[in-house]
Amino acid sequence: MGKLIDAIGNTPLVEITSFRDNPKVKIFAKMEGNNPAGSVKDRAALNMIRSALERGEITKESRLIEATSGNTGIALAMIAGLYGLELELVMPSTSTRERTLTMEAYGAKVTLLDNMETCRDYAEEKAASGDYYILNQFANPDNYKAHIKSTGPEIWRDTEGKITHFVSAMGTTGTIMGCSMFLKDKNPSIQIVGCQPTEESSIPGIRRWPAAYLPKIFDASRVDRVIDIAQQDAVKRTRELVRQEGIFAGMSTGGAFHAALQVANEIDEGILVFVACDRGDRYLSSDLFG
Repeated sequence: MGKLIDAIGNTPLVEITSFRDNPKVKIFAKMEGNNPAGSVKDRAALNMIRSALERGEITKESRLIEATSGNTGIALAMIAGLYGLELELVMPSTSTRERTLTMEAYGAKVTLLDNMETCRDYAEEKAASGDYYILNQFANPDNYKAHIKSTGPEIWRDTEGKITHFVSAMGTTGTIMGCSMFLKDKNPSIQIVGCQPTEESSIPGIRRWPAAYLPKIFDASRVDRVIDIAQQDAVKRTRELVRQEGIFAGMSTGGAFHAALQVANEIDEGILVFVACDRGDRYLSSDLFG
C-alpha cells in the first residue's frame, strides 16, 4: 500500500514481438501510459512541483501557470490537486477535447489559445506580472532530473545494463536529456536517438521548434542522432502498435516506434528501448485510430 504519488514510475518494459526479423535485435517499449495520470510527464510534473515546494519557491498559496500541449498539463493538474495548489494550464485550441476535460476534472483552469508558441508567451507574460509561478518545463532542470532519478535507472536495471539504443520523441526534451545523462554515464557507447516531425508534419507531443523557442534544457551534444518522422508514418505505427502488440498509445509513441524500427533495420544486434509516452484513449476524438 502507498500514496498515489508512489505509483509514479517503475513502468513495465515490454518486448515488441510482431516486427522482429533478426532475433539478435530486440525492441522494448517503456510503457509510460501506466503512470497514474497516463503519461511519462507524471515523472517531470511531480519532480517540478515537489522540488519547488522543497526549495520554498512556492507555497500552498501560490498560483501556478504552465503552457502545455497536453500530457504535462494533465500530470501537473493531478499533482497540483494532490498538493492543494491552484493551477492554470494554457493549451493550443487544436488539442483533443479529452485532454481539456481531463485537466478540468483534476481541478485545473484551462485556457485555449492559437498555438504552442502563443501559449508559452501568454504563460510567461502572466508569470512576469508576479501573480503566478511558472513551472516552465522547457527551461526547468527539474524536468530532466526526473529522468536521471527514475526513468534512466529503470531502463538500465530492466535491460540488465545491455541496452544499446535509447529512442525518444522530442518535445520539451526532458525525457531524452535526463535518460541520456544517466545512460551515457553508465555506458558512453549507448546511442541516444531523438525524433522530430518533418517540416510539413504535425505530431502531437513531438515538436520541431523554431530557434527562438528551442527548450533551454536541450543540449544537442547529448543526442547522437535525430530522425525526422513523417506524420503518416507516425499514424501507421501507432495503429500497428495497438492492433498487433496491444499497446494503446498516442502518435508520438508511433513516431518513436518508427524511429526504433529504422535503427533496428540498420544493426546486426542490439537492445533498443523506445518510450511509449502515453495512453491512446486521450486521442479517441481525433482520427488517429480511424
